[in-house]
Amino acid sequence: MDLEKLEGWLRAYGAAWENRDAKAAERLFSADASYYETPFGPPARGHGGIEEYWTAATQNQSNISFSWEIIGLADDVGFVRWQATFTRLMSNAEVALDGVFLLKFNNDGLCESLREWWHKREN
Repeated sequence: MDLEKLEGWLRAYGAAWENRDAKAAERLFSADASYYETPFGPPARGHGGIEEYWTAATQNQSNISFSWEIIGLADDVGFVRWQATFTRLMSNAEVALDGVFLLKFNNDGLCESLREWWHKREN
């Protein structure tokens, strides 16, 4: 993994989220990937689990915007600060997220482990 590939991966991740495209998100991960939304919950596993997670997580979101800043990269591990905003469809609440990714990639540039920590502000 290098900075250019990591930036490309993050652009694709952001586009998948902004377009609520669970299939596009799934394609960014290896077949046996683990996706930890929180440090205490069980991960979504594999393509099916990641697609199911993404479908559920984004179904009530609109006007999604995602941005990032790469904090570090060492071999196959990236550390990224990210921010997102969206509107909840049911309540019209404005949501802002500020988080961190710890991403581990395989030799094909697919993410095999995503761990995230984030905080939410909702108005």
